[in-house]
Amino acid sequence: LTRTEKLRLIDLLEENYRPENRIYRYNYFYDNCATRPRDKVEAAVEGHIAYADDMLTTDTGLTLRDMINRYSEGHPWSRLGMNLCLGSKADLPADRRTLMFVPFVLQEYWREAHIVAPDGSERPLIAGEERVLSTGISPADRYDHGITPTAAALILLGITLVLTIAGVVSGRQWWGIDLVLLLAAGLAGCIVAFLALFSEHPAVSPNWLLWAFHPIHLLALPCAMHRLAKGKVSWYMLLVGVSLIFFIAFMPLLPQKFDAAVVPLALCLLTRSAGHAWLTRRSWLTRQARSAGGTQPAGRVRPAGHISPTRSKPRRKN
Repeated sequence: LTRTEKLRLIDLLEENYRPENRIYRYNYFYDNCATRPRDKVEAAVEGHIAYADDMLTTDTGLTLRDMINRYSEGHPWSRLGMNLCLGSKADLPADRRTLMFVPFVLQEYWREAHIVAPDGSERPLIAGEERVLSTGISPADRYDHGITPTAAALILLGITLVLTIAGVVSGRQWWGIDLVLLLAAGLAGCIVAFLALFSEHPAVSPNWLLWAFHPIHLLALPCAMHRLAKGKVSWYMLLVGVSLIFFIAFMPLLPQKFDAAVVPLALCLLTRSAGHAWLTRRSWLTRQARSAGGTQPAGRVRPAGHISPTRSKPRRKN
């Protein structure tokens, strides 16, 4: 930057630091710690900044979710949380300027950028690079060592399958499992629904994850658990199963990518619903069999060996 541009940049930074400007609504993708410095530098230069590529085309083959997953690769639980909150707009093709919300991407494009002065002359935007801090962290240190969300979801699915099969064999509902699963799905649905309906953060609405995990689970929880505890049919659990069958079947067609842990978690609820459907069918067949065995038509044929209750005539003694 020239001396004039440096002074202009200082003025912009001081204006940004004024008490009425220093607090603002943070925008993760469009107004963050990378995009705001970029905008200030672009406003400070005389002329404009010319990038090596067309920054407004969407031929990058990348989306906002792709960038989130790339730079959270070593932190699967953080990635799961972000993927659950992001909606379908995060899967739209992103242009290069939008991808600059990642500081590393901004650094990459600035290396090749030039300042085009009003007279047409050009000079590099970056005169040189210097590492000002070394963390001493190796690439292996950037990975969380522990169970991943997908592995945890698969373990939960295995436990749910075993307990559901055992319940079907023994004829027990074991509604405590449904209580835990519906409570967790309902609480997660509350967070997703709040972000999708009320949050001003970008790319969180619409979120097709609400098809499987939604606050209705919490609203229906008391009635469903009451019926299951009484040994009655929970129509809500059966309805959840039907809804999840359609969700999993249409998942490849939805305009949104889901974390790998979503399918096993959805299958947990579907397994419980299938178990209740099986017990409900068996209970219905048992009642039908009892009903058929307890009713006898009028004028029935007496079984062989039947003794008449009428009194026999006494024999005459000789």
